[in-house]
This record gives sequence, C-alpha cells and structure tokens, in this order.
Amino acid sequence: MAKTKWALDLAHSNIDFSIKHMMFARVNGSFKKFDANIEADPEDLTTATIEFTVDASSIDTRNEDRDNHLRSADFFDVEKYPAITFKATKITRKSPGEYEVTGDLTIRDVTRQETFIVTYEGSGKDPWGNERAGFSARGTISRSEYGLKWNAVLETGGVLVGDDVQISVVIQAIKQA
Repeated sequence: MAKTKWALDLAHSNIDFSIKHMMFARVNGSFKKFDANIEADPEDLTTATIEFTVDASSIDTRNEDRDNHLRSADFFDVEKYPAITFKATKITRKSPGEYEVTGDLTIRDVTRQETFIVTYEGSGKDPWGNERAGFSARGTISRSEYGLKWNAVLETGGVLVGDDVQISVVIQAIKQA
C-alpha cells in the first residue's frame, strides 16, 4: 500500500492516561477533543508523517472539580496553553507491525522528545466501502518535565499525584481519496 492521507474516526479513537494517586491507586482520564494529520502506508510506518493536536481543555477524569483543577494554572493552564501537540520525527520498525515512534511532544510550551510504542492493528473495508486502519500506542512521560509540578504532601510522607503518566492511544483512521 502506498503512503496516503488518513482521517481520524473520532467515534472509534481515544487518548487515555493513567497516573498514580496517593501513592497506592490510579486515576484514569481521557481527552475528548483531538485531531491528527496522518500520511502513511499502514503496513510500513517508517516513512509516515504523524502529527497530533489535543484540546487540553477537553480533559475528562469523570470528576468536574478535578478536571477544572487540571485545566487551571496548577496543571495545564488551558487559557494560556490550549493545545498539546505531538509531531513524529523518527519512526523505527521493531518487529512486524510494531514501531518506536519518537517525536516532539509539547505541553505548556515545553517541548521534549518522547518515544511511544505504536502497533499497527490491521486494516480492511467497512460496510460502506471505506478503507480503515487501526493503530494503538503506549508510552510514559514525566509530567514535571512539562511544568506540571503541583502536588500535595500526604501525612504518610508520600505525595498526592505521581509524576509518571501512562498514555494510551487507540486510533481508527479512514483512508482519504
């Protein structure tokens, strides 16, 4: 398959995260609004163009007070930094269908190189004749390296919010004519 443009199917795509809470539990959340520019041969991502833009204000942890705190200057400061972006700069095949995708991740105007493991899940035609491809990605980033440093010390000596954020992305894309 040749390198072609793909559009996200937002109804079948998601960006999720998980972070330690109180040193012994996890809080999960997602971003509800995002878009991507993908030009790729899904069976060989090594030459792909991959760019994501996430609306930081679309964060959802199923708790309105927590979400509003995450939108504030203590964390994402969405009024000043409304978008989180990722642009792939290097893609290496690790095994058939699995890649290391390294790129520039920007959060709160801080850009750092991050690497995610991306898996090509397969492709096929939907009932309406559209060619679709599925991908998943996973990785871990340090929130403090992006200026998201707010925390509270617990009586036990630990902290309320962990530093490592596990990220999981599931994408279904539709081939464009």
